[in-house]
Amino acid sequence: MQLKPQDFLVALKLVAWGEQRWTYARLAQELGISVSEAHACIKRGLQAGLLVDTALLAPPPEATPGVQEAVAVYRVQARPRRAKAAMATNADNPARVNSRNLAEFAVHGAKYAFPAEKLPVSVGVPTSHSAPAFAGVFAPGSDDWVWPHPNGTVRGPGLEPLHPSVPYAAMQDAKLYEMLALFDALRVGRARERGMALKRLPLLIYPDGPKPAERPMYG
Repeated sequence: MQLKPQDFLVALKLVAWGEQRWTYARLAQELGISVSEAHACIKRGLQAGLLVDTALLAPPPEATPGVQEAVAVYRVQARPRRAKAAMATNADNPARVNSRNLAEFAVHGAKYAFPAEKLPVSVGVPTSHSAPAFAGVFAPGSDDWVWPHPNGTVRGPGLEPLHPSVPYAAMQDAKLYEMLALFDALRVGRARERGMALKRLPLLIYPDGPKPAERPMYG
């Protein structure tokens, strides 16, 4: 099993949804991918530990007095079947994010697994520190990175998006857009942008996790 860029995209989308319930059909529609690919992304995310199967998180049946041992056997045997059924159908809310693992991967692993590919100057959707979420944080400059896109409004150095559907998906969801832009800041940003991304991205993914250490930012 090898993680694909769209697996990371799907995991970030689940972060953006928070506690919302969802289906594979909705996931596919909002990310611009097929339902079968959405299934495959969830499966790989579960295998990698970035996601958790909600069927395995459901409370076990209450024990009936005097039959605790039988109930314990039932729990061990029934869970795999429930998990398989959830993956085999267009189940409602079949998985959730493993926030701790995903935050760690986003900051320390994803930029190496999915390295940035720089493209010629073009018109597109702004990303990295040029994204709308950071308006007023960083002054506009000559290095306003963009995902090339026919509906883009900004001209600048091109950056291959994490997945071809990223510009579309980002324009549908402001929180997803912010996380994708922060990820690009980790990949191509200067020291100051990377410092901000190192602090902000894990907090968006894992708000209850340990707070990132403050680091000096130069450049």
